[in-house]
Amino acid sequence: MPQIASLQPHPDRLLPADPETRAIARRLYDAVRESPIISPHGHVDPRLLAENLSFSDPASLLVTPDHYVTRMLHANGVPLQELGVGQDRLTEAQSRRAWRHLCSHWPAFRGTPVRYWFDSELSDIFGVTRRPSEDNADFIYDQIAACLTKDEFRPRALFEQFGIEVLATTDDPADDLSAHEALAADPTWNARVIPTFRPDRYLEPAQAGWNDNVTLLGEVSGIDVTDYTGYIAALEGRRRYFIDHGATSADHSHLDFRAEPLPDNEAARIYRAARSGRAREAEATAFRRHMLLEMARMSAEDGLVMTLHPGVHRNHHTPTFERFGVDTGHDIPVQVELTRALQPLLERYGTHPGFHLVLFTLDETVFSREIAPLSGFYPSVYAGAPWWFLDAPEAIRRYRSAVTETAGFGRTSGFIDDTRAFCSIPARHDMSRRLDSGYLAHLVAEHRIDEDEATETAIQLVADNPRNVFKL
Repeated sequence: MPQIASLQPHPDRLLPADPETRAIARRLYDAVRESPIISPHGHVDPRLLAENLSFSDPASLLVTPDHYVTRMLHANGVPLQELGVGQDRLTEAQSRRAWRHLCSHWPAFRGTPVRYWFDSELSDIFGVTRRPSEDNADFIYDQIAACLTKDEFRPRALFEQFGIEVLATTDDPADDLSAHEALAADPTWNARVIPTFRPDRYLEPAQAGWNDNVTLLGEVSGIDVTDYTGYIAALEGRRRYFIDHGATSADHSHLDFRAEPLPDNEAARIYRAARSGRAREAEATAFRRHMLLEMARMSAEDGLVMTLHPGVHRNHHTPTFERFGVDTGHDIPVQVELTRALQPLLERYGTHPGFHLVLFTLDETVFSREIAPLSGFYPSVYAGAPWWFLDAPEAIRRYRSAVTETAGFGRTSGFIDDTRAFCSIPARHDMSRRLDSGYLAHLVAEHRIDEDEATETAIQLVADNPRNVFKL
């Protein structure tokens, strides 16, 4: 009879292998392991917590919404429709089929951060003790499905179990934020779930649907957007609405970091051309770059933290996009440049009191070359944590080494989980805490800092940095 492989995450996982350094890292990790989770950038749907309904099935919770998972399975020959992507509520047969695909392809995730997160989720949340495989897929499915019928596995109960203090969602400027209102008004709910202003699709005239989006913006803001002046006023009004509902940041993702001003009359001309469908691609790009500068101006005035994470070729595979839509696993990183691209923005607002600009990238070559030097000079600029394709252990270690020597620890954002997969939040933050404890332990072992300083810094990275950077 074949031996059953156990699932038992090692207590020292990700900590340094050297015994002396590992002992230091353990002490540092113990100082932060139970600290509350502050999640200032993510994509969990706030309705999940407002409605607090039981999760329907294991696949809909752990597989289908997580493009980290679905893209890897797709790369190994599993069609996205087999994983429930682009579908409404899954039947039990559909959910089991998706779960079986995950378990039968478990070896594909070896060495990836997804494997680390899944090991933690399955073991710590659902008590799974067997390593997933094709043979035990249904057994594990039934174990998780049984958990999901219990009140302690509803979203709010898990939120409290995870120790989340603040959770920021990502929201469309036209959203009425009713889920956030419901949570804020609920006397039984004490945690902070705050919206984030994400205006990308209102700033890109070249994108399909831009005109309809701008019309909607005018309707929800109650401002006439016939001309450029009204359009700017509508964006400003919606930002105020978000601030009134607890928002502390505005999030931006475009193809590049470039911010270039246009004269007001030229911006107004391009806006009119775009609204009538006559704007050329070059004009649309110029308008978007101008609007990024306008977004910085608004952040300097209203105080919303500006986060930038360009450098993504969205929807790389057109047939997949046409069938399944956005955020389905085929966004691919591209090379970026920041120093010249952001100079017009930083000339204006880089030393503006209260302006915070957090720079994220999928191109790690710019960590030491551009982001660290920028955050090491401008009081407004912070080096955003590695995220998305870079939120893996080795990439996080490279980030910490590349940024710290120029900008120190205090000019970094704190960890960003950036996830739609609700149950992966504690595993992702735990991974970051272990890695930072290991990095700090090496500094102590090399007698570059003392252990009391390392402990203070570990706490700073988990608690102080995200609170300060994101004005929480």
